[in-house]
Amino acid sequence: MALNSKWWIFFLSVSLVAVTTAAAGPGYHITNTYKVGGEGGWDYLTVDASARRFYISRGTHVIVLDADSGKNVGDIPDTPGVHGIALAPELGKAFTSNGREGTVTIFDIKTLAASGSKVKVGDNPDAILYDPATKRVFTFNGRSQDSTAIDADSGKVLGTIKLDGKPEFAASDAKGEIFVNIEDKSELVAIDPNKLEVKAKWPLAPCTEPSGLAIDRKHRRLFVGCGNKMMAVVDADSGKVLATPAIGEGVDATAFDDETGFAFASCGEGVLTVVKEESPDKFSVAENVPTKRGARTMALDSKTHNVFTVTADFGPPPAPTADNPHPRRSILPDSFVVLVLGK
Repeated sequence: MALNSKWWIFFLSVSLVAVTTAAAGPGYHITNTYKVGGEGGWDYLTVDASARRFYISRGTHVIVLDADSGKNVGDIPDTPGVHGIALAPELGKAFTSNGREGTVTIFDIKTLAASGSKVKVGDNPDAILYDPATKRVFTFNGRSQDSTAIDADSGKVLGTIKLDGKPEFAASDAKGEIFVNIEDKSELVAIDPNKLEVKAKWPLAPCTEPSGLAIDRKHRRLFVGCGNKMMAVVDADSGKVLATPAIGEGVDATAFDDETGFAFASCGEGVLTVVKEESPDKFSVAENVPTKRGARTMALDSKTHNVFTVTADFGPPPAPTADNPHPRRSILPDSFVVLVLGK
């Protein structure tokens, strides 16, 4: 064989390897498992990337772990039916939405000690959000179908925004606008956090039962996790659905990494879908990363670009009752774990 032919074959081989590597995806996988144990369900997760703390809502309390080692560094008790944790680092405060009690607990970020009495909000507060533009905290109340605004510094309730539907996750553009999914109406609502009023309502079709919500603040794109196995990418100015890449089943949270351009959807079937923002108008599925069944909610560590999710092992559901005709599967004792996914 001629030398030129051998060189050409070598060049083609190298080129094919490069293409295959490029098409393989970013390579997220489970890099650590932290065994936490304990009892009870869970909901929202929050990472404080600067302080290296990871917050887990756990039924009646909030577990605080070291984000790098998984070591338990504290606990916020007496948060009945806690759903979410919102951080206001410039004020040194954090806030929990206590669903069963209709209250918000305010605690010190450094000491984790609760400060003052709880703040009474709407009925069954679910998502909770700190808006840095207004220095206000917003709870999104599922049963009363509204949002309560709180002055983050004083803890005073400033007003209520009627939403006419069941709110789920929310996101702030940090410039004077907040967005929230309305799960039972498959809508996205834009809110003015200064005037405490709804600015716009946008249908999310073909997306149904929206839950997770994240934002690309630079390009004004919203990432909605939908119950019908898609991620709706929405223009934050017009409300137009730009793309609907496929994701796993049972999504409950989404996140967007400003530095890498990846959007994430954690899905209860046991998969983390990674979507690449190739341009502000082009989105594609980069990979589907195996996690573990039940790992439906998540938080992104903006410093390390790792993703945290949690789950447990499950047993058979308890017997149906009149109050609970479709009970969830039981959680096996001390099987609760944190999964850390990285490259």
